[in-house]
Amino acid sequence: MIALVDCGIGNLRSVQKALEHVGAVVRVTEDPAVVRAARKVVLPGVGAFGDGARGLRARGLAEALIEVAARGTPLLGICVGMQLLFEVGEEHGEHPGLSLLPGRVRMFDRPGLKVPHTGWNQIEPARETVLLRGLPVGAYAYFNHSYYCCANPADTLAATRYGGRFASIAGRARLYGIQFHPEKSQQVGLTILRNFVEHG
Repeated sequence: MIALVDCGIGNLRSVQKALEHVGAVVRVTEDPAVVRAARKVVLPGVGAFGDGARGLRARGLAEALIEVAARGTPLLGICVGMQLLFEVGEEHGEHPGLSLLPGRVRMFDRPGLKVPHTGWNQIEPARETVLLRGLPVGAYAYFNHSYYCCANPADTLAATRYGGRFASIAGRARLYGIQFHPEKSQQVGLTILRNFVEHG
């Protein structure tokens, strides 16, 4: 069973459908006990970092996610869900994240750069990861975000270029974050989700 975490800002239904399409048994939940019992966990997010962080803490989900990550349960953060894995988000002030990965979440601020970063862009592998198994180098995925994760090079599994190079997939061990939307990325996104379900 995969626990799909509801922290009040998630794009839950489309992510649930995509996971079920690749064969997962999904339970949408805001119950920390269900998260702790799951074989794998997915943390989606659409909205603001601060709202997501507060939603996790108000439901007791932050502690549950930190616990499952510490014991090696596969955990996948999507979009704002990826950003919440980091230490601090700078959206509308500073907000503490889960600190599962070191680094800050910052706004694109290069002069002349269109924000948000919306549309199709390439994923450039930086380190070997099961998430990209079976995909060509430079596969395209769909992005929609104004903030990006300043991940350590050792945690950057793939990068994307938009006003510079940023981590579009980050993680370590069985902890993964993806900045783009796999549920909107057609076959590339479904392949990534299938890889997480089957091999993550």
